[in-house]
Amino acid sequence: PEPPEGGWGWVVMLAAMWCNGAVFGIQNSCGVLFVSMLRLFGSSEDKQLVFKTAWVSSLSMGMVFFCSPIVSVFTDLFGCRKVAVIGAAVGLVGLLSSSFVSTIEPLYFTYGILFACGCSFAYQPSLVILGHYFKKRLGLVNGIVTAGSSLFTVSLPFLLRVLIDSVDLYNTLRILCILMFVLFLAGFTYRPLVPSTKDKEGGKKGKFKLPPAKKICNFSVFKVLSYRIWAFGIPAALFGYFVPYVHLMNHVKDRFGDSVPEEVLLLCLGITSGVGRLIFGRVADYIPGAKKIYLQVVSFFFIGLMSMMIPLCHVFGALIAVCLFMGLFDGCFICIMGPIAFELVGAQDVSQAIGFLLGLMSVPMTVGPPIAGLLRDKLGSYDVAFYLAGVPPLIGGAILCVIPWVHERQKLKERAKHVDGETTEKMLENESTLVSDTTAKPVKELESGF
Repeated sequence: PEPPEGGWGWVVMLAAMWCNGAVFGIQNSCGVLFVSMLRLFGSSEDKQLVFKTAWVSSLSMGMVFFCSPIVSVFTDLFGCRKVAVIGAAVGLVGLLSSSFVSTIEPLYFTYGILFACGCSFAYQPSLVILGHYFKKRLGLVNGIVTAGSSLFTVSLPFLLRVLIDSVDLYNTLRILCILMFVLFLAGFTYRPLVPSTKDKEGGKKGKFKLPPAKKICNFSVFKVLSYRIWAFGIPAALFGYFVPYVHLMNHVKDRFGDSVPEEVLLLCLGITSGVGRLIFGRVADYIPGAKKIYLQVVSFFFIGLMSMMIPLCHVFGALIAVCLFMGLFDGCFICIMGPIAFELVGAQDVSQAIGFLLGLMSVPMTVGPPIAGLLRDKLGSYDVAFYLAGVPPLIGGAILCVIPWVHERQKLKERAKHVDGETTEKMLENESTLVSDTTAKPVKELESGF
């Protein structure tokens, strides 16, 4: 059916906005939780405390992306509402379980896997359902929905600091469960307008039967060379991407003590990330085809440069400036992922293309922060960790530079094949015309003879 461009869709938009805010607001505020975990579970005898604690946050963010290809399959099979509701329920159980642990190790499962998998299953349907209700306004609606994560990222760190100081970490996690419960209720608003695979198959045969594996997992997107470069170039750039979100709060504590409000840095990241999504999303509309990738190249260049500048900032004001720029280009990188995927693989395969990309992104985002924590444990400071965190974005950006050239060459080859095909068809048509003419001529002569 044609999207209604409103109506109940506005309620769905608000629910999806809450989903983005709750999921990524908690994930992006992990720096505050990280400092609290160090204080609660730490001991002076543990020489690898930062390394072990960093695994909690990085595993959580990594699993949100790692599950994306699986979630896209379940969403196609069972629909947005069921997947979102069950995902939010699992996330709620994981977060509540995390508030009853007494050591750091159980958090790897309760927070890093159970809570994160629930978030992933709740998050992806919130993007898919918007296409059921909007088409002409989809860009505007996506902008409003993704702004939810910026809004929560701006406000949640301050709330978390107040709660942790007042009622400790365990009760803070229980209060955060309220966000997940509202997310559970929000999932029920995802009334589908397009039937799921289960509904289609069940309607035809009366009994649900799984479709062929090729329909479930569409690996044909990897046949597109420009997509393959993009799908492996972006993960190469992301080994250092999540390091500032996890370790920046603790770095500020190491360097400036308790004399500065370190939550201001997450505030700066959140505000300028939202601004970046609005500005660069609009700019991308004016850049033709695969050349939009150059915006991501510029983003990675500045993100890498800003990461390297963090250890050089010996004044808190300089750190604020760095975070403002980093957030701006972080917003640029995120907001144009969808348009680039559309340009590289087309509208038909764009959903699975993004799912595979997010899955590949999970590996470097999970590994980067613990390595930074290990360097901090060994060297006594984060300086080397932040310098190294800036290198992968520069390398990944350099890899992405070749994609527009490769994509244009692919299009030229396809056009050449198309032209060759048309030429062959015309030649065959001409040959068949000649054959028909030569066979028709003797027949006419015979007829005139009689």
